Amino acid sequence: MAIEHAAVQAVRKPWGVSDLRPWSDIDGSAGAVGELWFHRSDQAAPVSALLLKLLFTSEPLSIQVHPDDAFARSVGLPNGKTEAWYILSATPAAQVAVGLKQRLSPEQLRACIADGSIADLVQWRPVVKGDVVIVPAGTIHAIGAGIVLAEIQQHSDATYRLFDFGRQRELHTDKAVAVSDAGPVQIQPGSRRLSAERTLLIANPHFVLERIDLAANTSWAVATDRETWFLGLSGHAAIGLTAASAGEAIFMDDDRASIEVGADGFSGLIAYPGPDALPCLLRDLAGHSIELFPLLPFAEIEVRP
Repeated sequence: MAIEHAAVQAVRKPWGVSDLRPWSDIDGSAGAVGELWFHRSDQAAPVSALLLKLLFTSEPLSIQVHPDDAFARSVGLPNGKTEAWYILSATPAAQVAVGLKQRLSPEQLRACIADGSIADLVQWRPVVKGDVVIVPAGTIHAIGAGIVLAEIQQHSDATYRLFDFGRQRELHTDKAVAVSDAGPVQIQPGSRRLSAERTLLIANPHFVLERIDLAANTSWAVATDRETWFLGLSGHAAIGLTAASAGEAIFMDDDRASIEVGADGFSGLIAYPGPDALPCLLRDLAGHSIELFPLLPFAEIEVRP
C-alpha cells in the first residue's frame, strides 16, 4: 500500500525544449529537455509495471518502433512496449506518424531504412489538444515538432530507430525489421464516458487510461487494488495528504484515499494496468450516487490521414 508524490527525472534530448512551463519549472537552458519521467519516490520500491512521461518536442523524434513482449523476452528484456499519447498542446501544424502508407515486406522495409525512403512512407496525421493515440508494440511511429504530450507505456526503454532526421545516431535495422508490423495501422478505438466525471480513453491488456474531471469544492474517494498513476492537467486537488496540480504526478498502489478538489476544480489522467476499467475507482463523498454509463464496446474511429 502506498500513496506518493512521484519523483521527476529530466531527460535531455536533441529534439527537446528549454522552457517546460506550465508543466514544469525545470530549467532547460543548459540543455534541451525532451522528456520528464515519473518514478516511485521510494527508490527501494519494486519497479512499476507502467511508466508515465511528459514529452516536449521542438523537432521531430526519430522514426522508431518498439518490440512486443515475446520479442523482448527473447532478447533478455522483461517485457515489450505498447504506449499511448494524450496531447496536452500542439502548434497548428503539429503532426504525429503512426503506421505506414502501404504494407512492406521485411526485405522492402530493410531497403527503405537503408536508403532513407522510410521517411516518405510513414503516415502522418495532424493532432490537437485532447487527442489520444495508441501505439501498439510493432507499430512504426514518430512524434513531430511543436507537441507536448503525456505518455503512458509498459515500463521499457526498448526503442529501435529506423530514421533520425540527420542526427547521425545509430539505427537498429535488424531489430526494427524483426519487430515491425510494417503496414497501415488498424482502426483505433475512440473514447467513451464511464460517468459524468470519468472518460475511458484507452483499455487494453497492458493499461487503462482515463480522464477525470471533478467539479470545484467537491470531495471524493479513490480506491484501487493495483498500481495507479495520476497526472494533473488543470486545477488543484489533494489526494490523501499529497497535493496535485498541472504537471504533477501521484502514485498509488493497492490503497484508498480522499480527493479534496480546490476552488478551480481538477482535471487529470489516471492510468493503471488493464485490461478493464475499474468500476469502483471513484466515489462521491457527498453521498450523491455516481451512475456508471453502460460499458458498451468502444466506438470505432479511423486514424485521420
